[in-house]
Amino acid sequence: MAEKEFEYGKGVPMVVAPSMAIMETLVEDIRYRGQLIARNQKLESGVGATGAIGFIIGFVIVMATVLVPVLRL
Repeated sequence: MAEKEFEYGKGVPMVVAPSMAIMETLVEDIRYRGQLIARNQKLESGVGATGAIGFIIGFVIVMATVLVPVLRL
């Protein structure tokens, strides 16, 4: 087999433009996931901050609905 000879120093090298569609798709995917994580953390913070108060209020309402009919007898 004959070796192929490459000619160096001839012509102007061309720069290939990057495919921005792929990069934009990745950025949108990362942004969407970040928004999902932020929304989930906000929801957990709200539930955690008001969980004890909600439990106490619920307990009082249940006891009132259970004990009021029993005490009327």
